[in-house]
Amino acid sequence: MKIYCATTNAGKIREFRQALEPDFDLEMLPGLDRLAAPEETGDTFEENAAQKAVYYARGVSGLVFAEDSGLSVDALGGAPGIRSARFSGLDATDERNNRLLIERMKGVAHRSARYICVVALARDGNVIETFRGEVEGEILHEPRGKNGFGYDPLFYYPPFGCTFGEASAAQKLSVSHRSRALARLRTALARL
Repeated sequence: MKIYCATTNAGKIREFRQALEPDFDLEMLPGLDRLAAPEETGDTFEENAAQKAVYYARGVSGLVFAEDSGLSVDALGGAPGIRSARFSGLDATDERNNRLLIERMKGVAHRSARYICVVALARDGNVIETFRGEVEGEILHEPRGKNGFGYDPLFYYPPFGCTFGEASAAQKLSVSHRSRALARLRTALARL
């Protein structure tokens, strides 16, 4: 079964492929690089994922999925949350976002956090269903590891005894928020 993916994030694409292929024929949405990104005006990951899926599904015949994901830190009232990619501003980078998170967490004793991912599946401009995945961890005082992307070097996962930045791609995929949401997507695709 063919399914179109609506993202240009190389790290996410790699994880999507690991989670869905070879059972599903994952293709990048045709012309995605020429489309303006939709405005994300939702207040939740679900709303933003659905907005993106509907926007991109209007331009293609078939199933399209889009996702919204981020880091929710308890001590920061859930921030960076839906603004995870732009935490340090419009021209944010992973490095700047991580630096800002470290700065905001100075002196904070309770460092619990979770990664959240919501995948929205759409066809013909309508959302079919959304799928949520979460994984609990803690925010370290400094980054560790060069694997992964985003906040992975700061996200310590106690069962592994390391950060997602230190974990292998296979380890991370076995427990990550994205893999959990994609597992639910796989189950739904098998019913279609």
